[in-house]
Amino acid sequence: MIIKEVSKNKVFDGWHYQYNHQATSTQCVMRFAIYLPPQANENNKVPVLYWLSGLTCTDENFMQKAGALKVAAELGIAIVAPDTSPRGEEVPNTDSSDGFSNVKPAYDLGLGAGFYVNATQRPWHTNYQMYDYVLTELPEFIEQHFPVSSKRAISGHSMGGHGALVLALRNPERFTSVSAFSPICNPINAPWGKKAFNQYLGVDTKTWQQYDASELMAKAQQTVPALVHQGSEDGFLVEQLKPDTLVNAAKKSDYPLQFEQVSGYDHSYYFIASFIEQHLRFHGQYLFEK
Repeated sequence: MIIKEVSKNKVFDGWHYQYNHQATSTQCVMRFAIYLPPQANENNKVPVLYWLSGLTCTDENFMQKAGALKVAAELGIAIVAPDTSPRGEEVPNTDSSDGFSNVKPAYDLGLGAGFYVNATQRPWHTNYQMYDYVLTELPEFIEQHFPVSSKRAISGHSMGGHGALVLALRNPERFTSVSAFSPICNPINAPWGKKAFNQYLGVDTKTWQQYDASELMAKAQQTVPALVHQGSEDGFLVEQLKPDTLVNAAKKSDYPLQFEQVSGYDHSYYFIASFIEQHLRFHGQYLFEK
């Protein structure tokens, strides 16, 4: 199987598709969603915003809940939303029969919780290569099969905000801009990050720093424009997200970070829907630069 269409819906004169494809990096069938705006055709290849979702999510959450497609259609930007982890009966999970079943099923480890890293530890290392999948394999696949250009921006929410920031900070040549909603900014010092990194990357905490946006931003030599929104009433704000570490890192390296903490908003897709237009227009400035 190269690619298999799962669903197709017309929306705002463009098309939303879901596809399955056999991924080499994760060694399993991966599903992704793509929105092609009405401007997209073989004679007019459009730029792409890659969206990375958070814990427990799939490719569906953003496309169905964020309210992004109307503005994407207006601007002429394609949106690609991969899944948040490998899937399948052979893929390790906290309740699977691979010798890891002594760990209770958890929403923040295993299926739905890939954390956009390349796992190095058993039993995760074979399939949990989400960093390579999102950085290289998926964009190459999208650019081969769809009328899109190699102009890419990246965004995400929570765990996906962490992934978007890390991918852009480590690979500024591949993205025109980056944005995030409620990102896990300092996972090496947050319970979610400590739990996942210990299992995926091992006990050597020095190896964790390559997947920590605050650590990377503080040392950044090259930059891409960055926008982050954070709700003041987010229940995960202090313990898990730690946006102050990212703001301080940006000050240290003089990074072009636009950080906006907005009063009253929580961690939900209501928050994302309220500001997604601003994020799309932010990315549009750079995706359409000559």
